[in-house]
This record gives sequence, C-alpha cells and structure tokens, in this order.
Amino acid sequence: MNHAIAFDTLASMKRLKAAGFTEEQAETQTRIIAELVDDRPATKQDIMDLATKEDIARLESDIKLIKWMLALVVTATVLPALKTLLVG
Repeated sequence: MNHAIAFDTLASMKRLKAAGFTEEQAETQTRIIAELVDDRPATKQDIMDLATKEDIARLESDIKLIKWMLALVVTATVLPALKTLLVG
C-alpha cells in the first residue's frame, strides 16, 4: 500500500488563477502546498518500501549478533556471582 500523495502543481496554479489569484500569488501558494506535501514525515510503510531484502537480511543478522553478545555479557557477569554464592 503506497501512501504517496500526488500533487499536480500545474492544475493547482490554473485553479488558483481561475479563482482570481495573480500569477505570483498562485505560484507562491502552489509552492507552499508542494513543500508541505513533500515534507510530510515518512510513515512506517514508506520506510518498508525503501528497504531492500539485503537491508532486512543485514538487520536480522545484526540483531542475531547483538543477542549473542548480550548472552555472553550476561553469562560473564552471572556465572562468577553464582560461583561466589554456591562455593562460598
């Protein structure tokens, strides 16, 4: 599902001029609207549409590595504490 917003600047300018705006007013108003449309925050879907399969695979690989590193850190800190408690 694509959430892109299409904005026809030429049609906007024609409509504004037909409503009585000057050329300069119509152009300025159209630029403002176009900037608002272009500057909208990216949605989760926008980002998903940009991500490639390689990006996702690399991210999954990085997450797996982080999990292993976290397990090692926890083990390295918990085992000595357990040894102290059990042995004395």
